[in-house]
Amino acid sequence: MLELSEKTETVLENVFLDDATRNHVRTTLIHKCGNNVPFCEDSSPEEMERIRFSVLKLSKGDINKFHEAVELANIDWRDLFMPAGFGHDTEAHMKWYENRITS
Repeated sequence: MLELSEKTETVLENVFLDDATRNHVRTTLIHKCGNNVPFCEDSSPEEMERIRFSVLKLSKGDINKFHEAVELANIDWRDLFMPAGFGHDTEAHMKWYENRITS
């Protein structure tokens, strides 16, 4: 079980507006998109931001797309980065975060 970083929590709150859905997404990220993701066993909440941001971005606020992205993260999280736009720059997720939060 790996808690969410403060930034991931902020993104979550901006992507999923309904409280019940947001709580479900939060729980899923903690239990199914954390230290259980391949090669992320020793990752911190901050180190998981690129993967979790990718999942949230690709979901576009749709719970079904969210679950598909979580499933992909557990198969090979690198496959999330290109469609999310985070594949060519290891800091692209932080730039996206800054733009999303300050917009």
